[in-house]
Amino acid sequence: MADKSFFYWPFFEDRHRALAADIDRWAKDALASLDHEDTDETCRRLVKDLGDAGFLSHTGSEDGSLDVRTLCLMRETLARHDGLADFAFAMQGLGTGALSLFGSAAQKQAWLPLTRSGKAISAFALTEPQSGSDVANSTMTATDDGDAYVLNGEKTWISNGGIADLYTLFARTGEAPGAKGLSTFIVTPDLEGFEVVERLETIAPHPLATLRFTDCRVPKSNLIGAPGSGFKIAMSVLDIFRSTVAAAALGFARRALDEALERVSTREIQGSPLADLQLVQGHIADMALDVDAAALLVYRAAWTKDSGAPRVTREAAMAKLFATDQAQQVIDKAVQLHGGDGVRSGTAVEKLYREIRALRIYEGASDVQKTIIARQTLGAYQGV
Repeated sequence: MADKSFFYWPFFEDRHRALAADIDRWAKDALASLDHEDTDETCRRLVKDLGDAGFLSHTGSEDGSLDVRTLCLMRETLARHDGLADFAFAMQGLGTGALSLFGSAAQKQAWLPLTRSGKAISAFALTEPQSGSDVANSTMTATDDGDAYVLNGEKTWISNGGIADLYTLFARTGEAPGAKGLSTFIVTPDLEGFEVVERLETIAPHPLATLRFTDCRVPKSNLIGAPGSGFKIAMSVLDIFRSTVAAAALGFARRALDEALERVSTREIQGSPLADLQLVQGHIADMALDVDAAALLVYRAAWTKDSGAPRVTREAAMAKLFATDQAQQVIDKAVQLHGGDGVRSGTAVEKLYREIRALRIYEGASDVQKTIIARQTLGAYQGV
C-alpha cells in the first residue's frame, strides 16, 4: 500500500495499528492464491481460516461492546486484498450484531463462541422482496402461538443465504403499525418450514439467497430483545456496520489507486512513463483526494461511535454514501488508466469494478443515505 500515513491520524491507538499490520501480513500469505471457483466452499474456508487466526474474535462481544475502528480497519485491509475475504469477515459481525448488542446471556453463550471461532456462519435476514431499504414496511409475520412464534413470508438478497448456521431475522409481530411492530429472532436452517428457494447470482459472486418461511415455528427463547423492538435493533446494528461498508469501499479504492500508480509508473507512451502526462497526474490527484476524504469520514464515524455516542446515524450515512460513491469513481479511473487491460477478465481492477457496485446498494442505497443525512440535518436546524 503506497500511503500508510493515515495510521497516525488521531483516530487510532497503538492497538489499532498493530492489528492492521497483523491482518495485512496474514492476508498477504493466506489470500494470495485464494481459489474463487466454488464461492460457497471458499466462504466456508475463509470463515474457518479467519476464526483459526483469531480475527473473528472482533466480530462479537458478550458485553455488548464492538470496537468500530477495529471492524473498519479489518474490513478495509481485507477488501484491499480480496473482496470475498472482506465479505466473509463482515457477515460474521453483521449476522451476530443483534446478539452482541441485545442478546440474552444464554443466547450469546450459545452462539458467539461458535461464530467468533469460525465454527458457525452467520447471516442477517432483513430485506424482503417488496420492502428493500424500507424496513418499517416489512410484511413477514411472526405470530405468537404459545411457546413459539410462527413465521410466514420471504426474505431475499440474504448474504450467506444457503450456507449460514444462524440467521438473525426480523419479522412483524404486530405490537403497533409500521416500525414499532417488528421483532428479532434467531433462526436456524434445521427448523421445519425453512426453505432456500433461490440462490442469487451477481456480477461479483457471493453466497446470496431468497428464503421462504411457511408455518416455521421458532421457540420463544430465540426472540432477541423485547417484542416490538426489532426496528430499533436493526437500526442500532446498521449504525455500526454501515461505517464498515464504507471501510470496505475504502479498501477497494486504495487497491485501485495502488494498481493505477503501478500502471502509470511502468507503462510508457512515446518513450516516457504515463505518469509524466499532466492529464494522468490529474486523475491520480483526484483519486488520492477521494481516498483521503473517504478515510476521514469513515474513521470519524467509527471514532465517534467508539467514543461513546449512542447513535452515529448521520456520520455513518455520510461515510457510507461518500466512500462507496467515490470508490466507484476511483476504480473507474483505475480501469481507464489501464486501457484495454482494465476490462480484461481476472485483472485486479476488473475485479474491483465488479466488487464495488453492490456496496452502493446494500445496507441502505446511496439515495437512502442522502435522505437520512437530509432529515438529520434539517432536524438539527429545526431543533427536532
